[in-house]
Amino acid sequence: MLPQELIAKKRDGARLEDREIDQLVAGIADGKGLADAQVGALAMALFLRGLDTGERVALTRAMTASGDILRWDDLDLPGPIVDKHSTGGVGDKVSLMLAPWVAACGGFVPMISGRGLGHTGGTLDKLESIPDYDAVPDNARFRACVRDVGCAIIGQTANLAPADKRLYAIRDVTATVESIGLITASILSKKLAAGLDALVMDVKFGAGAFMPTYEKSRELALSIVDVANGAGLKTRAMLTDMDSPLGVTAGNALEVRDAIAFLKGEGDARTLACTRALAIEMLDLAGLVPRDAAGAKLDAALASGQAAERFARMVSALGGPADLIERPDKYLAQAPLVRDVPALTAGFVEKIDTRQVGLGVVDLGGGRIDPKAAIDPAVGFSALAAVGDSVGPGAPLAIVHARDEASAARAILRLQNAYRIGPSHTASGAVVRETLGA
Repeated sequence: MLPQELIAKKRDGARLEDREIDQLVAGIADGKGLADAQVGALAMALFLRGLDTGERVALTRAMTASGDILRWDDLDLPGPIVDKHSTGGVGDKVSLMLAPWVAACGGFVPMISGRGLGHTGGTLDKLESIPDYDAVPDNARFRACVRDVGCAIIGQTANLAPADKRLYAIRDVTATVESIGLITASILSKKLAAGLDALVMDVKFGAGAFMPTYEKSRELALSIVDVANGAGLKTRAMLTDMDSPLGVTAGNALEVRDAIAFLKGEGDARTLACTRALAIEMLDLAGLVPRDAAGAKLDAALASGQAAERFARMVSALGGPADLIERPDKYLAQAPLVRDVPALTAGFVEKIDTRQVGLGVVDLGGGRIDPKAAIDPAVGFSALAAVGDSVGPGAPLAIVHARDEASAARAILRLQNAYRIGPSHTASGAVVRETLGA
């Protein structure tokens, strides 16, 4: 059938057969069978009509098979291949710390990350703020880094789930990000192609998450767990809070600095709680360390500097500066304008519209409106006030890092509108709500 007939079939609510999904995915992957407009129309049809479990499995398998599938058994690694993936959030730099932390505890972490989607930042964009870091190495360099260092955080190479790579970029600019079926297939096609033994999912809920409610986030988590385990990949999902930005920074180079500080033992409490909980599940699910003993092993690896050392080795092995951890300001871009974001009234932070914080980074130039656009690694927010913090004279909501006065003024206004200030202290909730899967 012609691609437009299949798009119309889904638009009208019919179920797509496996062979029809295979045809569409092949057209997305080769760049010829479906034009960008058709890929966008297909994404919208799938977004509006949804995919049943069979369609999700078929789409995942087709996108996995659209490129290379990595194998690790020939390397005789002395530990399991394990990974984590997040559905995305504001200030979420967890991957930068988690991969080397788990590697320091005996895991091997081939982490294939994505760019920012919508209002959320992307791990790949953060890594590309590191000078000369090869975020899309060939498979030989990728495998060598995993073998020698224990972890490698990269983006999708041209031959790894190429159908997903194209669809992912088009979803970002066609308002089709928040689809449970598409998110499930996108995540798992990359993870299945990476040849993992175990996967832990970080599914965000709250104002800064893609899913609008806790119930929708939980539905996504169950979809990922069901499809992944059905495909033979041991998977758990953790539901974590995104009603507040994760950590005190949002913006690419700023978050890399924050990650380096974390690895030196200077992380904020919420980021530590989220990262440590995910790491415990990774070690347990992969069979490295039982859950009740994993926390102590992780704490020792962080305190001893082993996790920081793995991060430094990974950056160097992938072309970045060998002394990034010692001298981050030498290498990471800094914005020319730095301005406080004053609170409109004194009091305590009661609530944050986290989505607006993320959109503020995008408007500053730290995210994309066009999928082919370059981003500014230097811009964003630091010293973000959290729920429960006291703000007012001498205690701003945040510090904005901008390229010019006009964008700084817009960011200040957006952030002031995103924060609700009240007279009484409100404690922030637990960062981890629930864990799903065996």
